Amino acid sequence: QVQLAESGGGLVQAGGSLRLSCAASGRTFSFYTMGWFRQAPGKEREFVGAVISGFSINTYYADSVKGRFTISEDTAKNTLYLQMNSLKPEDTAVYLCAVRRSTGISYYRAAVYDYWGQGIQVTVSS
Repeated sequence: QVQLAESGGGLVQAGGSLRLSCAASGRTFSFYTMGWFRQAPGKEREFVGAVISGFSINTYYADSVKGRFTISEDTAKNTLYLQMNSLKPEDTAVYLCAVRRSTGISYYRAAVYDYWGQGIQVTVSS
């Protein structure tokens, strides 16, 4: 059973930065996708970015965060990071990390992920 735990959220002013972490335990599969999603009140869960680890490693981002957010992974620590810069009030949401036990082109769809963290609040004030 894979368990995911997010940390690093909080309150930040517009233009500021935060780094989220997602610690994974129990992940024994070699090929996988790890993603970040966010969900604001009253809105659907939204794709933020993903890293696909197969024969090569590829990273993808939503257009809304491209150039501001960066995903990285420390495989030795089984931890996924989301560095968020130039934050905007519209980035306010609960951020969740997720793992999929395979690779594939549907990395932006929440439904394909197998395990989810509890989520962590990020609030950006104007």
